[in-house]
Amino acid sequence: MMTDIIADSLTRIRNAAQRRLDVTTLLHSKTIEATVAIFVDKGYLESFKVKEDGNKKTIKVVLKYDDNEKSVINEIKKISKPGRRVHQGKDEIRTFKNGYGTLVVSTSQGVLANDEAYKRGIGGEVICSIW
Repeated sequence: MMTDIIADSLTRIRNAAQRRLDVTTLLHSKTIEATVAIFVDKGYLESFKVKEDGNKKTIKVVLKYDDNEKSVINEIKKISKPGRRVHQGKDEIRTFKNGYGTLVVSTSQGVLANDEAYKRGIGGEVICSIW
């Protein structure tokens, strides 16, 4: 049994980008689907699609590369872990990497990017960072 499905999904994306694969498959959860939607919205991934096979769901993710066949993702990292939860208030999540990176924050209003959470004036648990 897997204890941290989010860390597994981030590792699958990281490994697929290092191997220069076009597509990778992730296990489905609402949090992962919202996180991948943020990655697509911010331009780190090309697209994603939820596949249903009976009662089992997976997420098919299409990775994005630049003109030199280099991955758009420089670093993808899990921040809040099962043994150490990291929470930040609305003032602490304003920017990440001087605006070049994105934090994914689990808030009371759903999973949001750090800039959106700052606009709404809410903080929460920092799930991961990407730049």
